[in-house]
Amino acid sequence: MLFRKIRKKFQKEVQPLQVPGQQEQLSSDLDENLDVLRSMYQDCFDVVFKTFLIGGQTNAVLVYIDGLSNIMEIDAHVLTPLMSEGKDHSLFKLLKEKIHISKTKEVKTFVECIENISIGNPVLLVDKEECGIVLGLPKFEKRSIEEPSAESVVRGPREGFVETIAINTSLLRRKIKSPELKMKPMKIGRYTETLVVIAYIKGLADQTLIEEVDNRLRRIEIDSILESGYIEELIEDNPRSPFPQLVSTERPDAAAGSLMEGRVVILVDGTPFVLIAPVTFFSLLQSPEDYYQHYLISSTIRLLRFVFMVFSLVLPSLYVAILTYHHEMVPTTLLISIFASRESVPFPALVEALMMEISFEALREAGVRLPKQVGAAISIVGALVIGQAAVQAGLVSAPMVIVVAITGIASFMVPHYTQGIALRMLRFPIMLLAGSLGLLGIMLGVITIVIHLCTLRSLGVPYLSPVAPMKGYELKDALIRAPWWKMNKRPHLTGEFNPYRQSNGQKPGPNKGDE
Repeated sequence: MLFRKIRKKFQKEVQPLQVPGQQEQLSSDLDENLDVLRSMYQDCFDVVFKTFLIGGQTNAVLVYIDGLSNIMEIDAHVLTPLMSEGKDHSLFKLLKEKIHISKTKEVKTFVECIENISIGNPVLLVDKEECGIVLGLPKFEKRSIEEPSAESVVRGPREGFVETIAINTSLLRRKIKSPELKMKPMKIGRYTETLVVIAYIKGLADQTLIEEVDNRLRRIEIDSILESGYIEELIEDNPRSPFPQLVSTERPDAAAGSLMEGRVVILVDGTPFVLIAPVTFFSLLQSPEDYYQHYLISSTIRLLRFVFMVFSLVLPSLYVAILTYHHEMVPTTLLISIFASRESVPFPALVEALMMEISFEALREAGVRLPKQVGAAISIVGALVIGQAAVQAGLVSAPMVIVVAITGIASFMVPHYTQGIALRMLRFPIMLLAGSLGLLGIMLGVITIVIHLCTLRSLGVPYLSPVAPMKGYELKDALIRAPWWKMNKRPHLTGEFNPYRQSNGQKPGPNKGDE
């Protein structure tokens, strides 16, 4: 009971400050409006209340935040024309005759004033007027459009999303010029009021999918949304699974390609990472570059990804199981060589593997956190020095260093970082099973993972689709990538959908039209 009382008291204390009058309508008395706004922005040194006379007669005030609003535009297009000599005008006439700004609108409540001031739009309040004018004059620093460092490609666009949501939506509009590309905005976060946009193509995305995404987002009640990872964790189907059930990307072409398949894209202001839903296990092993190269090259590389994905999950476990329990599986000459290298190693194979894998993961994380100029060098040199020193000191064997190195290379083959982390996490319990039960333990671990994947859903879509449940025509873009002239249908995700993305007879060559 004591803990419940403390928790209730704490919850009451952290509630947002409610200022009297913020839900009320603006008054015709300018002084009353200023009193309410000043009480709301008490101890906010960057909020400017610029008082002046319109035409030398009517009292007015312009409220804006220094650093978020364009001061030069305010001086040139708002203050200068309004303060010049002229007759007394109503607010409507001021907007029509004196303020020449493309983005303007009227507001009638204090809540609307605060929302616009907070995003950099100045609000003009005039005495004897029960409404204000919002002036679309925001200005803030933004990062230039660059190629995403984590999703670089050999062939493909070199532009990536940035932290400004208006730029991100424009990048999508440049890719998809149809008015059927719809974008539904909402604000999430009691304090941050972060702008979140749901993007989809009407006629391709199922309406039930759009409504489900919208409902899950509107159920979120939280103080702040600072990155799309907040959203991802709050709307996924199975929060206890290590596998990602939404995919994040910085590439506009990847987001546009997902929209064309009937998926939904969630954009969050303040982050370059947008979320794509729903996703499947196989889509997480696909790269945007797969669709820009010849289908034979793309299919070969995609098959390599699947093979090395398995290596990254079970290769150290296989080494441990075989050396511990299944010597007969190794050729005699190779077995003699391995045991000769392990002659001075005091630890069993399981402890040796755990030591090397933990060290490798620590080096990888250190390389990510260090400055770019020294991060790569230290991670590579560190791995070489530590590996060589460990072998010479007799702490680990040379074959184990080779196995860990191959496993690390294999994990880098996974295109999406979150999927790679899930496989790296699962590698350790499988190693423990291999050290205790041998190959039987590896089989039990893999079967458990497959069963778990079969139970997962991403916004209702089976995670192992199109393999389980089997959808024959969608296999053309699962393990391999069929040529574009063979992929006439788009994936069937949920409910109603538009099945055909192109007409038949697209195969090039002398017999064009026969397919």
